[in-house]
Amino acid sequence: MSRSDDGPPPASPRRPALTAPRVPGETPELLRLRHRIDTLDRRIVALLNERAQLGREVGRAKKSAGRRAVRDLEREREVLLRVALANLGPLAQQDLLAIYRRLIGATRALEERDRSPD
Repeated sequence: MSRSDDGPPPASPRRPALTAPRVPGETPELLRLRHRIDTLDRRIVALLNERAQLGREVGRAKKSAGRRAVRDLEREREVLLRVALANLGPLAQQDLLAIYRRLIGATRALEERDRSPD
């Protein structure tokens, strides 16, 4: 992102501000760190949605190729292994893998919904 870290981003009708109102006693350092977290959260949400969209495209490609099964256990194992190998902490391995299992499940649910007749 090219946005500087010189203050909280403006809210918009489509994208409300993620920063909580100021609390008496918050230090400038605490506010700065929270702003960085809020900025990162917006990026994470965008990346998660981009990943979900790619998952939907994979689902369409599988359907076009005649694959009936939505779930691919071998692919899920590969993804989890790559995630585990990429994790340098401080997030615990089991916590990161739990997040990814949930992400994979949510993406699979989108694919199943896309395959359901309207």
